[in-house]
Amino acid sequence: MQDMFNIFLMGKKYEVPSNLTIMGAMEYAGYQLKRGCGCRNGFCGACATIYRIKDDRELKVCLACQTKVEDNMYVATLPFFPLIKEVYDIEKVKPTEQIMMQLYPEIYSCIGCNACTKSCTQGLNVMQYIAYAQRGEFEKCAEESFDCVMCGVCSSRCPAGISHPQVALLARRLNGKYLAPESEHLTQRVKEIKNGDFKELIEGLMQKPIEELKELYNNREIEK
Repeated sequence: MQDMFNIFLMGKKYEVPSNLTIMGAMEYAGYQLKRGCGCRNGFCGACATIYRIKDDRELKVCLACQTKVEDNMYVATLPFFPLIKEVYDIEKVKPTEQIMMQLYPEIYSCIGCNACTKSCTQGLNVMQYIAYAQRGEFEKCAEESFDCVMCGVCSSRCPAGISHPQVALLARRLNGKYLAPESEHLTQRVKEIKNGDFKELIEGLMQKPIEELKELYNNREIEK
């Protein structure tokens, strides 16, 4: 017999198999998921979820698609974790420390509590990449935040109201636009695509049955 756990979804009790993720348990319980379930494998960041365990006062956050259920788990979901997203033209902003002060001045109110890092669903050192952003070290900020999935959980725990993912995104854009060496291979490939060099090839692929596409994909030549 499959071990079963009691969980509470939006206040209602359900008995679900113990090997399910929170997302799987919601579907097992009869919920039809239409939003917040993009990748189902922990990389799109859309299923940020709040939960706690009975008799434990700590409120925890996670991604529902990659977190296994626990017995007596109380789960609540939000439509999204709000972030401040400032509007800017990447062609006009420059990689200076002043741009962070102008667009995201709240990063300088960081109190060093490290709640952002502790709550990160990807295990990133969030407080460190914010420190890099404060100093205008955008290359380091871009590298440290590279695996961010923009779920917003870190911001939900921040007493200073910092939108960490948006700060990191700006740093990565500045790094890619102004600081990182140009990728000649990428530039050339974009030019080829614009010229329509691959149009016939793509149209041919679109006509192939799914099984043939799978075969081509599984046996493709991979650059080393």
